[in-house]
Amino acid sequence: MAANTGQSAPDDHWLGLLQEDILEPDLPIIDPHHHLWLRNGYTYLMPELAADLASGHNIVATVFAECHSMYRRDGVKALRSLGETEFVRGQAAMSASGAFGSTRACEVMFGNVDLTLGGAVEPLLEQHLEASGGRFRGVRLSSGWHLDDKVGNVAAQAHLLIDPRVKDAIAVLSRLGMSLDCWLYHPQLSEVAQIADAYPDLMIILNHVGTPILGGPYRGKADEVFKEWKASIGDVSKRDNVFIKLGALPIRMPGYVGDRSLPPGSEEVATAWRPWLETCIEAFGPARSMYESNFPVQKRWCSYQVCWNAFKRISAGASATEKTDLFAGAAARAYRIENVL
Repeated sequence: MAANTGQSAPDDHWLGLLQEDILEPDLPIIDPHHHLWLRNGYTYLMPELAADLASGHNIVATVFAECHSMYRRDGVKALRSLGETEFVRGQAAMSASGAFGSTRACEVMFGNVDLTLGGAVEPLLEQHLEASGGRFRGVRLSSGWHLDDKVGNVAAQAHLLIDPRVKDAIAVLSRLGMSLDCWLYHPQLSEVAQIADAYPDLMIILNHVGTPILGGPYRGKADEVFKEWKASIGDVSKRDNVFIKLGALPIRMPGYVGDRSLPPGSEEVATAWRPWLETCIEAFGPARSMYESNFPVQKRWCSYQVCWNAFKRISAGASATEKTDLFAGAAARAYRIENVL
């Protein structure tokens, strides 16, 4: 397996070549974004997650992020994603046994429901809530889309987030007190602002710092992208019902010419991510900003140990209250996680 670039699965041997002392090992952390799956021959389920959680940081709870895992094979298409919710409940039960450490893994989750069903989505949401044993907090809509075919589209259509059918479903989410996670690309950030304005009581969590596109038509234009992205982030942050997740950014760009025999350490990761994450924290404030691991996706490029050390380096100058928010408090409020801090 390739040790350094975009492989389909993490290379645990390569990652293990670099070990770091844990910074601020007592700082409580809620990881608000990780997945569990069997994919491309790679297994990342409770035992693998538990091994990462036990690598030294004080992870008190985690949030499962939908990822099309363990869907039902048969039956009505709209109901198949219930399989993922049932699966997460089982993984959470494994964690609650104490056999995998003290972290309350999969304490809550957000899932996938077809929001193009509009108002008809309500009974589906109620089924997910029941199937989760009360852990289901909301839905993620992945609406990343770009006209240029060099950008991988996540959604099948443009402007999915503001599609009238989806807006009808979002109204149901808001009425039920559920949250909406948004994953889209930086040119689409104005759509998040539109939804936040239309549904001021809706909890919106923007994933992956708004996903600035740095490849395809934007390759070699990082400064231009940063300027455009920063302006959009500043605008979206004016909406008090929007929180932001900090992570899931490139570490080594395609033109990287350094030593690839070892994985990145936390100083390298912090240097690569600092301008983007500090911009978000300045705009949203620590109370609405939360660090995320995005594992095991991020594990293709750095270890769990290194990832959280990098976040701690970025926030080294923050106050104790600010650190509490960034590492746990904002996530606890956004996902209504109780009795962990």
